[in-house]
Amino acid sequence: MVKFSNLLLGMLMAVSFVACKKNESKKEISPSVIGQITMQMTDVMVHDVTNPPLGARFYAYACLAGYEVVALNDKQYAGMHGVLNDFPEIEKPKIEEYSYQLAAALAMLETAKKMQPSGGVLLKTYQQSLIDSCKKIGFDEAVIAGSQEYALAISKQILKYAKADRYNKISNFPRYEPHGGPGTWYPTPPGYFPPVEPYFKTVRPFTLDSSGQFKPAPPIAFSESKDSEFFKLMKRNYDDTKEQEHRVIAAFWDCNPFALENKGHLLVGMKKISPGAHWMGITDIACLKAKTDFGKTLLINTSVAIGLMDGFMACWDEKYRSNRIRPETAIRKYIDPTWKPFLQTPPFPEYLSGHSVISTAAAVILTHYFGDNFSYIDTVEERFNLKARPFKSFIAASEESGMSRFYGGIHFMDAIENGQKQGQQVGEWVISKLGNKAVAASGK
Repeated sequence: MVKFSNLLLGMLMAVSFVACKKNESKKEISPSVIGQITMQMTDVMVHDVTNPPLGARFYAYACLAGYEVVALNDKQYAGMHGVLNDFPEIEKPKIEEYSYQLAAALAMLETAKKMQPSGGVLLKTYQQSLIDSCKKIGFDEAVIAGSQEYALAISKQILKYAKADRYNKISNFPRYEPHGGPGTWYPTPPGYFPPVEPYFKTVRPFTLDSSGQFKPAPPIAFSESKDSEFFKLMKRNYDDTKEQEHRVIAAFWDCNPFALENKGHLLVGMKKISPGAHWMGITDIACLKAKTDFGKTLLINTSVAIGLMDGFMACWDEKYRSNRIRPETAIRKYIDPTWKPFLQTPPFPEYLSGHSVISTAAAVILTHYFGDNFSYIDTVEERFNLKARPFKSFIAASEESGMSRFYGGIHFMDAIENGQKQGQQVGEWVISKLGNKAVAASGK
């Protein structure tokens, strides 16, 4: 992990201060700290090889913890009680001296530390750097201590809410076994990993009535006939020429934490972020460019994270319903046994395209806050040696993200197109639900 003391100090110094020492609790922390925290969470996910749906769950609860601190202290923002499914009315801690912005940041970290397997160890250094930086710029010891106590009190309530979402019940389900029938999904090389989160649909969603609320049209029916629509789908993947620009796009949006690299007799895991992590990074880029304040930055991050979680739930509900075969398996069996996709196939059924669903949902949510023509440069993957890409809008980015799955050879086109439709529905639904209180209260 990188040392962040100097970076944090620089960010925290770029703030406005209240002159009177007795009003120390009103010192403001740079909104950029929020993006730093989600990036730290991403690093833990890469370390832990966190699967994409679970990663979205981590972001959502951590952001919720921070947002609820803001909602309790800034009248522009309303809490999520009555908005999210079963969300409790958060009790405000009886603490006099604290910085609510510091408490919000620490509440995010405390929640992530408890939920992410390696979070307690890997986030500790960053958290201490944040506290040390606050001391260096003049935060009173009592304010820092009060902020820590406040954060723990809020995080405890959020963790209780998280524990009740039924994710911890998944381990009690029987081990999922591939059906083995014609046209159904089966583990793919080189890792032949077991299916990821086959029971994710049983978790409590944040805004959806149920994981099956936006059930898509069924996939094109499997058929071995060369005159069938399914065979045409396969041929479209097989005949794709994989132009250089298409390869660049596919690699940029790969986001496969399960990818393996063949090195002699060894298969070595490649460090990659998940699709949700990529969109949380885009959210940070947008907030920094728009110079959103602390509260709105947390609101937007929370909205996107909730959209990612509910998007994965809707998509995964369909994946294990249709249980469709991947292009790699189908093309090798029915067209060319030597064919390989450009990207490695992720370990779960093909229909719908998860990237198409969650990218579209995130793009709809971000467009709600920043507008239809918000251009930006996506630098998220530079840390993984991929060049930045410019986009004219979030929707344009989501469309490219969806097509990257075709260019990579890991999805059929109907999974992409219908995934985008479902993502549109999820994104609009999330905004309509959050608009009841949180979005309306943001002063947008």
